[in-house]
This record gives sequence, structure tokens and C-alpha cells, in this order.
Amino acid sequence: MNEQTHPLTAAAPGDIVARDKRYIWHPYTQHGTETDPLVVARAKGASLFDADGREILDMISSWWTCTHGHAHPKINAAIARQAETIEHVMFAGFTHAPAVDLAETLASLLPGDLNRVFYSDDGSTSVEVAIKIAYQSWINRGETRRTLIAFEGGYHGDTLGAMSVGRSSQMFGAFKDLMCDVRVVPFPATFDGDDAVDEREAAALSALEATLSGGKDTIAAMIIEPMMQGSAGIRFCRPGFLARMVEMARAAGVVVIFDEVATGFGRTGRLFAMEHAGVTPDLVCLSKGLTGGYMPLAATVARDWLFDLFLGPDFDRALPHGHSFTANPLACSVALAALGLYAEEQTMERIAKINAAHRTMLDVLAARPDVSRQRVLGPVLAFELNEGGAYQSEASRKLRAWYIANGFNIRPIGSTVYLMPPYCITDEELFRAYAGMIEGLDRLGSGSL
Repeated sequence: MNEQTHPLTAAAPGDIVARDKRYIWHPYTQHGTETDPLVVARAKGASLFDADGREILDMISSWWTCTHGHAHPKINAAIARQAETIEHVMFAGFTHAPAVDLAETLASLLPGDLNRVFYSDDGSTSVEVAIKIAYQSWINRGETRRTLIAFEGGYHGDTLGAMSVGRSSQMFGAFKDLMCDVRVVPFPATFDGDDAVDEREAAALSALEATLSGGKDTIAAMIIEPMMQGSAGIRFCRPGFLARMVEMARAAGVVVIFDEVATGFGRTGRLFAMEHAGVTPDLVCLSKGLTGGYMPLAATVARDWLFDLFLGPDFDRALPHGHSFTANPLACSVALAALGLYAEEQTMERIAKINAAHRTMLDVLAARPDVSRQRVLGPVLAFELNEGGAYQSEASRKLRAWYIANGFNIRPIGSTVYLMPPYCITDEELFRAYAGMIEGLDRLGSGSL
């Protein structure tokens, strides 16, 4: 194609939308009903800017990936430096400093002997790797265990194994006949002022105990999003439940997988959600905030004893898994820069300030008759619309459209409205977002959306 038919330079927003509608298939989108996408021309800090220069506060961190803000100068510099050295090399039979430095850094930040880092591309593939490691670890021990335990509402990605353990998320009905064997147990979601959580936790633990007892010699692993289920509607659990659940799984000899794709890197108020409960899983899946939202990269980190099960004289014991862009040097360098900012910019203190600001909204939300189950965890604020609905419900679509039109990237999940801002957000930006969030609720209630 020549430049006239395939322009590589700036194009008019209308032209971009028209070509998008002709060629693009967007994620989680019903193209039969979806409105035209918004053309984002640039981003900086906590804000996106459309082609007309209009600011949109990125209050969900672009699907929870953006931690330190868009176009951070130190992360930009890390990309430029690395691009001048090596942009990519296959990772079988080769290695490079960014991958080794990042693995060493992750091992130093994670608790216990979570020391062995397997790189992949995104959250779903990190879960896929964890499931395969857990499954093959039993084969390497001379046993065959085919069953997995997952939690009601859990979402772990869109690849086949990840869909299997996320089967109760109601996203994957079309693929149920392809899924592997999974037992689903309740997740005792809690919220501010919840008086029945003890009862729900006891019921969930009882169900887990029954599943473990009934699956002796057949259950390979258990997977959970610790402290916060993301796509299920930003549902929180308590640290004590998490600790007891791990204890029960360990007593049954089951491999424990924590999916920290959404919860890692400060999203629950600790660097890793597992820190709330003081427990160490056998495998942890990391992505999203790993690169500060810049580039696709994931890591599945295993304890030493699991890695050792794959050692031997024959390839049959090795893990037959890989990706073309495993440990991409650009992505690893970006991740190192992003991790370095937690100390340089006192990021955890910033997260604590966001948490304190969110908590000022709990009474405001509690006074509203149209919402319920308000809750805060770390830099995350969430609540339910009393007249909400399923994913892409009419109410959520109306709210999302109004928020975007008025300068806020707030994207409800069914009946759940939530904020999960970049950690660089200013007080002024945060309180502007609160005001916009409340105005959107008022307009929804008055029927003026």
C-alpha cells in the first residue's frame, strides 16, 4: 500500500473511527450494539486525551494496568535505553540482563522461596503456565491428578485453562464443553458494614473442606484471586479466610496458586495481596501492573521445590511451554523501571493517601438509597447499583457513556461501579472524579442519562 491508502501519519478522528469499524474486532464488545470507540491521541499522568485534546481521567487505570501514570519519563527512558541495546532474542538457550535482573528483583520482593520465574505474555498465559506446572508436577511425582479447585465468580483469563477455572464468571458458556475438570466453591465476598460475613466464610470453608475430602488423590491444585476478585465485580474477602483456605489446601497436599494479575503491585494496599494474610502460595501469577501498564509481560513464579520436580535426565520431565516473546528485553527493562519507582516515588504512601480519600466517600455512598455494599481496599473503591444488572446491562452502558462524555474513564462491571486510579493521581483529580461519579448516579436515578 502507498501512504495515501495506508497512512502512517496523523489522521482525522473520523477517519480513524471509520477504519476501526471496518477492520477492528474489539475485546469484550458486541459490535452489533456498541457505540463508536473514542480515539485516544495521547496520555499523560492520570489522564487520557482524545483527538480534540479533551481530558479523560483514567479512573480504572486502563483495565488496571497503569500504576505510575501514563508516559512516565523514567519508564520512557528505560524503553529508549533498552531499544538501543537489544530489542528481542529468543529465550531458549539464551538469556539477557533485563530478564535476570527482573527475576532476581521479583524473588527479593516475594515472600518465602518464590524464586523461579517463568515469563509469558499476559495474565491469562501466566495462569495457563501455573495450571500446567501444577498438573505436570503430579505426573513427575508418578501420580495423575486432573481436578482443579476454583472459587465462585473467579476470573483468570481467556485461554482454555484459565477459562476452565473461571467457568463460574458467566463469561464462557460457549466453551464449556472444552473445559477441564474444575470444582467451584463459594467466595465469601464482604463489604463495609457486613454483618453476615462470618457465616458466609464458615459456609465457604465447609464447602472447601468437603471438596478436598471428596477429591483425595484427584485434586491437582487450587487457584484464587487473593483478597479481591476483579471481573466478578471487585469483590473482597478477608485475610483470615485466605489464610485458613491455604492451610486446608496444604493439609490436603494440594498445590496453591494465587492469581495476583489484578491484585499485585499495590492494588490491595500491599505490594502483593498475599501479604495481608501472611501466606505464601506455591505459584503466583503476575502481570498487568508488572510493567506499569506499558507493555505485555507476565510472570509465573514458583517455589523452589516445584522447580526441582522438573529436573531430570530426559526432556519428558521438563515443562514443554514457551512463547515467542518470552522475557522480551524491552518489557523486562520497563518492568524493572516500574518496580524501581515504588521506592523512588514512595508509591505505597501514595496508595495509603488514595485509600484514606476513598474512605471519606463511604458515608456519602451509605446515605444514598440507590447504592449498597460500598467497600474500599487499598486504592480501590467499589459499590453496587441497587438497580444494576449483568455485564453490559443498560444501566452500566448508560453510566459508562455519560462518564466518558464528561471526562471520566469509569467502566461499571454490571451492577458494580468502581474506581481504581493510577497511583500518581492528584487530590484535585481524585475529588473531581468523586464529584463526577456522584453526578452520574444522580442523573441515572433521575432518568436524564
